[in-house]
Order: sequence, then C-alpha cells, then structure tokens
Amino acid sequence: RSSVRVLCGSNWSLVLQGQWMLEFYAPWCPACQQLEATWESFARESERLGLTVGKVDVTQEPGLSGRFFVTTLPTIYHANDGVFRRYRGSRTLEDLQGYILERKWEAVEPVAGWKSPSSIMMHGMAGLFHFSGWIRQIHNYLTGTLGVHVWISYAIFILATLLIGLFLGL
Repeated sequence: RSSVRVLCGSNWSLVLQGQWMLEFYAPWCPACQQLEATWESFARESERLGLTVGKVDVTQEPGLSGRFFVTTLPTIYHANDGVFRRYRGSRTLEDLQGYILERKWEAVEPVAGWKSPSSIMMHGMAGLFHFSGWIRQIHNYLTGTLGVHVWISYAIFILATLLIGLFLGL
C-alpha cells in the first residue's frame, strides 16, 4: 500500500494545512517514472519527517496543474500552512529528506501571493484548464463519435466564438 496521498480537485485544499511535499507527474513521463520509487521511499519516511507526501496526476487533474501553474514534469512543491515554495533541488531521497530536516525550504522564496494556488488568480487559471478540457471533449465527440470532419469542428468553434462575442458585445 502506498504512503503517498493522491490529491485531486476535490481534496487539494488539504495542502493548505500542515507541511506537505507535493509532486505533479504524468504516467507517461520518463523522469516521473524514475522518481516514483524515490517518492514512495520518501513518503514512507514522512511521519518521521513530520510532513505529508502527496502526488497529482496532471493527466487526470488539469485544473490542479493550472492552479499550481505546472509547466514541467515532474514538478515538486513544498507547502507549509498554505505557503508554497517550488522545490528545485536534487531528486535523491537524501536530498529530499535533508530539505525537510535541515529546513532548507526556509531559504527558498515563497510563491508570490497572486501566483499562490489558493489565490483568486490561480482559481481562474484552474477554471481555464477545465474549460479547455471541456472544449477538447466536445471536439473529440464531434470528430470521433459523430464522424464530423476536423475542419468542420473547427468551424463550429469559430462560429460559436463569434456568436458569443457578438452577444456579449450587445
């Protein structure tokens, strides 16, 4: 049984309380696959270190990857009572443990308030990621299920964008 806590859109706010290390990964990512065993070992030591170790699958949780502004994989964040810091150190078990035990995270500049995952700005970013996923699902439905040609699907989205713009303009 894994000691790593899986986070999703409905429970991500747990990270706002206590001390956490959080990994954003994708199952297809080679670097993420290399880190997996180390991350599990780190999680087994989490109680001794006084923190919770979590992970987020960005392919399943695009809203969370938007909220945390994840642009590279794997991305690791340290959170302490809602203050987020991006971990950029080595990905060895010893370095991860040292980051916590030696409180190296205190020397790292916290994520700016407006870029914090709990800010209103990043809440909006999460919404945009959800919206883009919704658009992709509609496009896949039109082209895959209904057999509509790709360019016709694009034309439908262009027309919908223009009509929404006209409506909002009125």
